Amino acid sequence: MPGDTESRWIEQALERYERPLVGYALRLTGDPEMARDVVQDTFLRLCRADRKRVEQGLAAWLYTVCRNRALDLLRRENRLERLEEQGPAAPAFGGEGPAEAAEKGILRNLVLEALSSLSPQHREAFRLKFQDDLSYRDICRVMGISLGQVSKLIAASLAAVRDRLRATGASIPGG
Repeated sequence: MPGDTESRWIEQALERYERPLVGYALRLTGDPEMARDVVQDTFLRLCRADRKRVEQGLAAWLYTVCRNRALDLLRRENRLERLEEQGPAAPAFGGEGPAEAAEKGILRNLVLEALSSLSPQHREAFRLKFQDDLSYRDICRVMGISLGQVSKLIAASLAAVRDRLRATGASIPGG
């Protein structure tokens, strides 16, 4: 039955993207309840969308709808300044000891500090790439900017983070 396949596709999208989208919406809105509402609305729109039109670029489509919905709500509430860094990212400590966990926590805080000095657009591009694991092309679609702009934003963000880490004397993984 076609309805069953469609339902399963929606369920799989929900399982795969709900949590990352809530984190993204939380970073945009700074409000957990609003973030959940935004994501719920995003998936309601997916239910009404033409699967053939969105399936190939599903991640970019979901993040774009989520972003647009969050920005619409913020504009409506005159809170667009909430794009500033507010939502904490969940640390991913996988079975290491306390020393390794503490070191990762310190490094994470230094990175967040470095990111806080960047523009909201730089932070968003950086987080979409390294936290949400989107491709440069998907980031272009989500943010509505060119591939060259995405590349420049991410390169500048990485340079700022590296400079900040070097200035603090932190060891930089992979470089």
